[in-house]
Amino acid sequence: MMRAQIHRVRWLLVVLISSLQISAIAGLFFPPFNVTYDHRALIIDGQRRMLISAGIHYPRATPQMWPGLISKSKEGGADVIQTYVFWNAHEPVKGQYNFEGRYDLVRFIKLVAAQGLYLHLRIGPYVCAEWNFGGFPVWLRDIPGIEFRTNNEPFKEEMQRFVTKIVDLMRAEMLFCWQGGPIIMLQIENEYGDVEKAYGIAGKDYVQWAAHMAFGLGAGVPWVMCKQTDAPEFIIDACNGYYCDGFRPNSKKKPVLWTENWDGWYTYWGGTIPHRPAEDIAFAVARFFQRGGSFQNYYMYFGGTNFGRTSGGPMYVTSYDYDAPIDEYGLLSQPKWGHLKDLHAAIRLCEPALVAVDSPQYFKLGPMQEAHVYKKKINGEWLSPGTTGYICSAFLANIDVYRTVSVSFQGQNYTLPPWSVSILPDCKNVAFNSAKVRAQASIKDRMLSGPDVSNSYVQQNVFGVRAAEVNWTTLGEPVSIWSENSFTYEGILEHLNVTKDSSDYLWYFTSVYVSSHDISFWEENGVNPTLTIEGMRDVVRIFVNGHLAGSAFGHWVKVVQPVQLVEGYNVLALLSETVGLQNYGAFYEKDGAGFRGPIKLTGLSGGDINLAKFPWTYQVGLKGESEKIFAVEQNEAAGWTPLSSEAIPSTLTWYKAYFDAPDGIDPVAINLRSMGKGQAWVNGHHIGRYWILDAPEVGCEKACDYRGPYKSNKCVTNCRKPTQIWYHIPRSWLQETNNVVVIFEEAGGNPFEITMTSYASRTICAVVSESDHPPPWKWSGSNVGQTRLNSTTPGMRLQCDHGHSISVEFASYGTPQGSCQKYSRGNCHASNSLDVVSQACDGRDSCSIEISNNMFGGDPCRGIVKTLAVEARCKPSLLHGFSAM
Repeated sequence: MMRAQIHRVRWLLVVLISSLQISAIAGLFFPPFNVTYDHRALIIDGQRRMLISAGIHYPRATPQMWPGLISKSKEGGADVIQTYVFWNAHEPVKGQYNFEGRYDLVRFIKLVAAQGLYLHLRIGPYVCAEWNFGGFPVWLRDIPGIEFRTNNEPFKEEMQRFVTKIVDLMRAEMLFCWQGGPIIMLQIENEYGDVEKAYGIAGKDYVQWAAHMAFGLGAGVPWVMCKQTDAPEFIIDACNGYYCDGFRPNSKKKPVLWTENWDGWYTYWGGTIPHRPAEDIAFAVARFFQRGGSFQNYYMYFGGTNFGRTSGGPMYVTSYDYDAPIDEYGLLSQPKWGHLKDLHAAIRLCEPALVAVDSPQYFKLGPMQEAHVYKKKINGEWLSPGTTGYICSAFLANIDVYRTVSVSFQGQNYTLPPWSVSILPDCKNVAFNSAKVRAQASIKDRMLSGPDVSNSYVQQNVFGVRAAEVNWTTLGEPVSIWSENSFTYEGILEHLNVTKDSSDYLWYFTSVYVSSHDISFWEENGVNPTLTIEGMRDVVRIFVNGHLAGSAFGHWVKVVQPVQLVEGYNVLALLSETVGLQNYGAFYEKDGAGFRGPIKLTGLSGGDINLAKFPWTYQVGLKGESEKIFAVEQNEAAGWTPLSSEAIPSTLTWYKAYFDAPDGIDPVAINLRSMGKGQAWVNGHHIGRYWILDAPEVGCEKACDYRGPYKSNKCVTNCRKPTQIWYHIPRSWLQETNNVVVIFEEAGGNPFEITMTSYASRTICAVVSESDHPPPWKWSGSNVGQTRLNSTTPGMRLQCDHGHSISVEFASYGTPQGSCQKYSRGNCHASNSLDVVSQACDGRDSCSIEISNNMFGGDPCRGIVKTLAVEARCKPSLLHGFSAM
């Protein structure tokens, strides 16, 4: 009864929230305003702005997740949301458009506007983005005479048609800023400068054509081209990279924009997991604004999930977490999110000075230490009594990788850790240092919350709700010709020319005759025949007479596979598989898939056989795909049979089970570590490809040192472990009971060991010392642009995920020892520490604590610098709203 009541309350909240969102996106967003720019910054409604942008790709989340992601970006200090437009998602078939569900671009933009944020729309239409085929529809490559991204008329015609379609759609929906919408900037093309030389003069001509075509659409907002040094005068060229503080555009009339700040990196199957330290990315951003930058976008602020077959590659994983400030599931990644929030607040305090000064004053503070000062006199008639008459902000940098340095600046001493920037909004007091992380850390746990199908039933979940019987059923995928649409052709056809990317899978069937003389030859010489494929990408599975002979994977690798043949006719079947289409590089549309070069059968008595000249029968996809047995409406008619726990794992097998959703509102993940390779669906939704492929044994560091330039192989983790075992199931795809999961397994696995869990930040920790600088939230601004430090006392903030409340488990003000989940009291300890922090925080979703002797009733140990260390649990709040994440 209680569960039903809770479910009804949540349902009513969903209706209310949806109604509010619909009302919000139906109204006006902003008074119409114009956006221009000068050499210093974008000018929004007549005012220069320093802008923080958060990269979110709408198809990598569900529409139910969008409001929360936008809200968390805004809370983190973002002014702008940036997204690509994904051509192949919106026009999967030429002339047939899709702007629904995860591809409802207009709704996404209106939700951004409803929260008071601007939008940077990167139309491309080439996006790269580790997205399938770089965002281009596969049908594009079939247009006669076409060549992508060059001065090619068929390509330019299609590109212009789609870009015009998007601009016209935005105009019709009143989404440009001059119409009262949020769009302040557009992008044409994407990182073309990386490949332009390969196209010669045709590439240069294409750049100019693309720029003039876009500008001529009359969108009424600035256009950018990233990594494009030959962008024309009316297009802003922008920087992409880990560091852009030294970047300057190709004209002194253009501002310094950073369209992609890579706060992590992508991951491929069989690879390690990249991480970029919060200290380093904060250093990079602070240096960018210190040295004259004005617009910075995190790529990604939320990475999300490559649902379905949208991941690019080849070989990119389903998760697109990207080590972003908001993780794949929509949870805050702490301390990165919190540290960057403090950075953004400090930069916002400096904004009046940053926009008032065309170029800063530069001071050398040491061999590798420097200051940039933004200072301007204020008109005297604006001043209040006691004000100085200046607005002034300063950035002090130590780019030494090894040494902490004390510097003197304007008569005061400042200690600068290595590879760090201190921000002084008033040119006197420090509001932020990039190397001093005072934001909380969060430990995320996956809590078993049903179903656990490690046996033939769902175990009782952690909230004590009933156990429920769940049985696995199975269905074999035939290794034979079953489709009426199969056809025969003499020779080897390129994979994509046949599938048009309608499926990852393409079957090649042929038959080979073996004589008795061949059998005798093998027996007498103790050899076996070998199938040799000169070039293959991404995966091939080789079957002989219906039995798996072997598999291989790689990017245009040679395959040599011994095979067992019998006398008479033998059926040879090759299952070619794609694992994401190429998304980067010059002429990448010509990369193709499947097989290249000769395919030979060697070791026969009469010599090698060139199978490339044989007749082959082609069959696109799987029978289960064709019959849509993963769909809720069709799966019951597929002829499933019960699966015994003693059954031998087999290749090319479908599995199905029913389960109840985990209780609560936390995000949900499925653990597929017991499986091999394949794809998975829940309630008909394609959650993506899975592949349990181990990362290399070496390359991971015991500790991550933030100091020094970052690169993608620095601070990686997960050596000797599968690259990805957990896969995101959005809450909005689940119902309370009777959910169906369907899995297609290629290589053999054990579905009885699959588990499903909820996922949340269960433990939070923070450490702040009384010697730390006061955080940005202790500052305020004035109506004339001056900033003021209201309190010199340091502070700590704690925050749980939505739907959870704080329960403090450890607190010590004094000299606490250890680290998160291993704290202990030191020799100095205020006895009321736990009571003080618990009273401030318990039962709340967030709280703040002053770090001072007064807060804890006196000085517990004079003459010693005190520190507050806190560890808390985040516990679910019973009726704390509803989240359809």
